[in-house]
Amino acid sequence: MQPSRDIQRLIEIMAALRDPQTGCPWVVAQDFSTIAPYAIEEAHEVADAISRGDMEDLTDELGDLLLQVVFHAQMATERGAFDFGDVVEAITTKMIRRHPHVFADVAADSPDAVKRNWEEIKQAEKAARGRAEKPVSRLDEVAASLPALTRSVKLQKQAAKIGFDWPSSKAVLDKIREETDELAEATQARASRDELRSELGDLLFAVTNLCRHLDISPEQAMIEANAKFSRRFATVERRYDQRMDDGDGAPDIDEMESWWQAAKADD
Repeated sequence: MQPSRDIQRLIEIMAALRDPQTGCPWVVAQDFSTIAPYAIEEAHEVADAISRGDMEDLTDELGDLLLQVVFHAQMATERGAFDFGDVVEAITTKMIRRHPHVFADVAADSPDAVKRNWEEIKQAEKAARGRAEKPVSRLDEVAASLPALTRSVKLQKQAAKIGFDWPSSKAVLDKIREETDELAEATQARASRDELRSELGDLLFAVTNLCRHLDISPEQAMIEANAKFSRRFATVERRYDQRMDDGDGAPDIDEMESWWQAAKADD
């Protein structure tokens, strides 16, 4: 089977991999629940390629993410639930319906107007599917399966819709200081692991709130922070290995900190 730019070839490849008789044993053994984590992982790898500005890697990672869609569609086809064409039709229908300012005669001359239209259309869609009843909580709109930092931001946005929000980023910074002080007190008082975890959770929630006020994705901020740490630690690691190879013994933390600061200055 030859590679191709045609999406149909990818669908055929996945069908061949899933063939119970001649396919790949590992692929055949998978189901929706076992594959779902890979879809999340691939989405993060796409974001990582974007953060690094690596277009060649981004091409590859987008392909991996697309494979996850085809994988799930193939498993659904086998069950007679839906196929890849249904997925494409569903998203094209949704995009046309949710952008009437582009494909119809609805006015929306600003991003805020687009967002308002989008939310109104979403509610109308739910009503059409027989889900017009009022949810128990506005927060029920936020999927529990989202990454924790992302879910925090979405929960806060839902609460902010009725005015339950800090007035400014300065107020959130004050809250972060308050949570930091409470964590320090809990640590000093030798609080239990459960109490410390609770205080740490409060602090992380406040930090994601600051990200939201500054319009910064906490997930992306952490991706970039991890990359920065890895880049700077590589310098420390090289110096450490060189010192050990020279037989000078392990450096103390102060010396390694000086290497870190040098790497930071060169970054």
